[in-house]
Amino acid sequence: MAQMTMIQAITDALRTEMRNDDNVLVFGEDVAKNGGVFRATEGLYNEFGEDRVFDTPLAESGIGGLALGLALQKYRPVMEIQFFGFIFEAMDSVASQLARLRYRSGGVYQAPVTIRSPFGGGVKTPELHADNLEGLFYECPGLKVVIPSNPYDAKGLLISAIRDNDPVLFLEHMKLYRSFREEVPENEYTVEIGKAKITREGTDISILTYGAMVRTSLKAAEQLKKDGIDVEVIDLRTISPLDVETITKSVKKTGRAVVVQEAQKQAGIAAHVIAEINDRALLYLEAPVGRVTAPDTVFPFAAAEDAWLPNENDIVGKVKEIISF
Repeated sequence: MAQMTMIQAITDALRTEMRNDDNVLVFGEDVAKNGGVFRATEGLYNEFGEDRVFDTPLAESGIGGLALGLALQKYRPVMEIQFFGFIFEAMDSVASQLARLRYRSGGVYQAPVTIRSPFGGGVKTPELHADNLEGLFYECPGLKVVIPSNPYDAKGLLISAIRDNDPVLFLEHMKLYRSFREEVPENEYTVEIGKAKITREGTDISILTYGAMVRTSLKAAEQLKKDGIDVEVIDLRTISPLDVETITKSVKKTGRAVVVQEAQKQAGIAAHVIAEINDRALLYLEAPVGRVTAPDTVFPFAAAEDAWLPNENDIVGKVKEIISF
């Protein structure tokens, strides 16, 4: 076992799969000699060469089209969108082509493409860099959406994503890249896509969340413990497909739930989780399901970011509101 940050775990996963399979290719803006903006691909160019790790023009539409063409030629492309707010230029490739390819071809063709991209607030980036746009892609049948919250899951989920025969959108929260370390096996392993994780067991209320909000929710749970409230925290890990079985089991046990997302309320992930709970566990609920989100505005400039993002106190307040309903 080695102590790794999340960015190191991601690099390790890429290196592992490139050694395992010569058809794995890594490309994007500045990912080769420079190693990417966050150095996620650092060292890969020197080890695997320019035929397998290469820079592209500053044209996300071209990156997406290249990934589609390579997939059709039996490669396993790992394309990087430098910041998730730039994904709009590649929407046709991702949503209209990659996500539909297997269905459209009746299973003749597959799209084993991994789309890596950093996102998320708390690091004071310029506009279009931090936007939480995962809700747009949750609505795309045929596309899996993975959002790890820690180094161990990041490595295992990325290996699973690269091996998957369907396209996987792999979102990496920038605030988590180097904020902490944990033990990560140096050998290869996988974490199942579509399987949530109970990160803290509790009996009084379930918090359902993903990405950076997992750590924020765990801090809130420790604060609530001082007030005698025992919180269960579920890390969704994958928002598409959603692990409704784990969600339902937790909510049936506790009878109360709060869904936490960093994105705006209208972004949709929290709303869909609540709908699934109502479909499957409505009669087990002791109170309406709560929701903690960012406001329904454009992601603000850096000076207002801290006030805009959901925080530990927001979660504590909402949990107490649901408990006292």
